[in-house]
Amino acid sequence: MLDAVSFIARFYMAYIWIKAGTAKLGHYMETAQSIKGYDIFSDAWANGLAHIIAPLEIAGGVLLLLGIFLRKSSVVGTIVLILFIVGISQAWSRGIVTDCGCFGNEGISSEVGMNYAKTIARDCFYIFLMLWTYFRPFKRFALYA
Repeated sequence: MLDAVSFIARFYMAYIWIKAGTAKLGHYMETAQSIKGYDIFSDAWANGLAHIIAPLEIAGGVLLLLGIFLRKSSVVGTIVLILFIVGISQAWSRGIVTDCGCFGNEGISSEVGMNYAKTIARDCFYIFLMLWTYFRPFKRFALYA
């Protein structure tokens, strides 16, 4: 049973990271707008992050998929998710209406914005899966665990 949970944690998070990254590839303007919507970074920083975030998310997903540095990948993924939660939380607490930008243009209304509680809860679940992969990595089919 624990092996099944480990399998699901590793491969589901690989899917999530690759899906999030590929949704942003080639959509740098939209990604930069999403980053700017959090009102944390300057325009220059938001534009720079918009160019690197998609390849980094895809790389993290591929590392999990192939089973390369599973524990290190899990730590980095957990840290990134915590930073996402901090960004979402500060926007929510300041009353900023924005879309998540997590999976590219999600078609969220600019008047309503994202469901902050739901997005934070989802990211907490993802952190659970990343930590599960750290503490109990599924090493079968791994190139270098």
